[in-house]
Amino acid sequence: MRVILWSYGFVAIGGALGAMARFALNVVLQRDIAFPWGTLSANLLGCLVMGVIAQLVATSAWFNDAGVIPDQYRLLFAIGFCGSFTTLSALVMEMHTMLQRSELLNSFAYLMVTMIGGFACFYIGFMLTRILRG
Repeated sequence: MRVILWSYGFVAIGGALGAMARFALNVVLQRDIAFPWGTLSANLLGCLVMGVIAQLVATSAWFNDAGVIPDQYRLLFAIGFCGSFTTLSALVMEMHTMLQRSELLNSFAYLMVTMIGGFACFYIGFMLTRILRG
């Protein structure tokens, strides 16, 4: 029971930090409403971070051997931080706004850059971590 409570705590802390980081990134990058640079950047960066985490999790012995990140910290970074830092709902809302303004090309480009770029960032994070870890 105690481990479950700690797990919820890690997710909550990571979620709060991810939400604040996303808000800060949006404040810095979103200077106008023409294109949702803040959300796009958060989603791509979040995918990069998730790729790094996925590689570290794929070699889970590293977590235990390093003694730096126990299993519950995965909850902090992957589920908590990345879960709240990235956002599908904001992407959908922003695409809807673009479509309402008859910006079909921009909305399609936004969707494609997010999906293809998100996968590319995930893969880059995964491979960079693999290479750096040797």
